[in-house]
Parts: sequence; C-alpha cells; structure tokens
Amino acid sequence: MMAAQLQINWLDDGDEFPPVSKALGLDTSYPGLLCAGGCLDTPTLLKAYSRGIFPWFSHGQPILWWSTDPRMVLQVDEFKLHHSLKKTLKKFWSNQNDTVECEIRINSHFEDVIRACASKARAGQAGTWIVPEMVNAYITLHQSGFAHSVETWIDGELVGGLYCVNIGAAVFGESMFAHVTDASKIAFAALVCFCRANQIQTIDCQQETSHLASLGARAIPRERFIKHVNEASKMQSPVWQFKREMWQHL
Repeated sequence: MMAAQLQINWLDDGDEFPPVSKALGLDTSYPGLLCAGGCLDTPTLLKAYSRGIFPWFSHGQPILWWSTDPRMVLQVDEFKLHHSLKKTLKKFWSNQNDTVECEIRINSHFEDVIRACASKARAGQAGTWIVPEMVNAYITLHQSGFAHSVETWIDGELVGGLYCVNIGAAVFGESMFAHVTDASKIAFAALVCFCRANQIQTIDCQQETSHLASLGARAIPRERFIKHVNEASKMQSPVWQFKREMWQHL
C-alpha cells in the first residue's frame, strides 16, 4: 500500500534497480526511498550496495530500498576520539586489571552480533528494522564473505559490537549494540583502526544522526558517495582480522 501511495517502482525477483535519481526527495515524507519488493538474496544485496542502495523496512512492510541524498559517511581520518572514549580505550588496550581479559575479535560470532543488534531496545523506536528476513539475509551474506562483525569481548563474554558489509575497499556500516557502557564505541574505534590500517577511506553510515555526527561522520552528496563506492568496490578486499598493533592507527 505504501508503494502505491508513493508511486515508487515495485520490483519482482531479478528486476533491475531504478536509477538512484528516482529516489524520493527531501520534500517528501520518505526522503531516499527508491523502490519496494524484490528479494534479499546475496546477488541482489551486492548489486544494491555497489550502487549506493540499501534495504531498510519494518515488520509488516515489503522490502524497501533506499538511496539517501545526502549520504552520511565517516571519513576515517576524521574520526573524533573524545577524551572519555580515549580513557576507556587506553584501559581496554592495556588490560590494566590483570584479572580481566579484553580483546577485539572479528567474525567469531557474527550471528550473535546481528541478533543482539536486532533485539537491542533503542530510544524513540518501538521495534527494529533488523527483522528476521534481514537477519537471515545478512548471515548468508556473511557466509559468502561480504558481511563482517567487529566484536568487543571482556573476560570471554561478548559485550558489544557491530556488523558491516564490505565490497572491495568499500565498507558499509549497519548496526551496533552494547551490553556494557562504551562496548559498541570500542568496536567502532577498532573498525576505524582496521580501515586505516588497510587504506580504507570511508565508512558508510547511511542515516544522519547526532550520535554519528559526534564521532565525526558528516553528510556528503549522494553523487560523490556513489563515485567513491564505484571506485572502491573494484579494489581488493582486506583480510578481515584484527591485530593488536592496529590500535596505533587511532
């Protein structure tokens, strides 16, 4: 019904995405909405991300595809390391308490991370956009080598993390969770270090929020973002592993 009211394209499985220029504008109720329908299989998701398009929908809605303009991104060289987080990271790096083991893991428990992101209550949200269809689709994407988790572990317990999509040298952030204070920020800082160590310039943040802005993310024109994705996606993908020495890139 939403698709009909807004007069956006409906996709059947295998249909091509319309040009992103067809996405609804800032003067509408759903800026960035491009089309609806289709499926969430790996080839479709890879095609979408490589064109600056991402899925985002809630329970009871069809699959909705978006391409926002402007696009919120973090240039990794512009990451803002606030004093409080710097203190937290210093303690985390040094394992000052010998009885506590702190570590960053990548891809050790991807499914646990995405399910934690889906179940985490968020201020101002009645539900989650990480519906079961999305969870299953991104687990498959992970198994295909294109989705990754960055995880914060303390004393052998997963306490926070994030997941993202990677095509070539293009990284698309998806969602974070934390069970203890700053655990998701630690994982995000680790992702920034990983990207800097692998000459990855930009992390896509999709939606503009004050939290992301506080970390240094900013909105750029969609055309500029898509040009970056076109170039970066043709580069070699990094090896997704985190080494302790990567912290020096902060």
